[in-house]
Amino acid sequence: MTPFYTRTGDDGTTSLLGKGRFSKSDARLEALGSVDEASAALGLARALCLAEQTALILTEVQRDLYRLMSELAALPENAARFRSIDSARVSWLETQTDEISALTQVPQEFILPGETPAGAALALARTIVRRAERCVVALKENGTALNPDLIRYLNRLSSLCFVLELLENQVADKTAQPANQRDTA
Repeated sequence: MTPFYTRTGDDGTTSLLGKGRFSKSDARLEALGSVDEASAALGLARALCLAEQTALILTEVQRDLYRLMSELAALPENAARFRSIDSARVSWLETQTDEISALTQVPQEFILPGETPAGAALALARTIVRRAERCVVALKENGTALNPDLIRYLNRLSSLCFVLELLENQVADKTAQPANQRDTA
């Protein structure tokens, strides 16, 4: 049986898609970890969602995020080989956001995350996606050559998470009223 550990990272380094080893505290690895965390949070939301379209959209997004992580992990000598996030994927997110927006009501005030389990998971995922976006922006600002569509994708994804949260709350027939103020009779 193959072990699930290699011990090669015990010195605090890891490899990326290219030559060499890098500190696990490297900014690129922080960005990768944040995108991975976003995918896990979206997986939780997918497991909790009630609206059928939410699960379908989130499955596709999670697949995109794995491709996005490959792009982030690819070093300059092989970056072109892993490039897959493009303006078409950004447009797909915009289309999904527009379609879901048409099904939901725009809240008149800020909503508190936690109206439904799926809505809360999507709110959490949105905040993690925003952190991942900030990490990727920091990489770019520090001189790392990046596909600009990665930042655009993450930016649009946070908007999609928000409208999916609204949809999930609506499908569960919840209001934006805090749980402790709902009529429990």
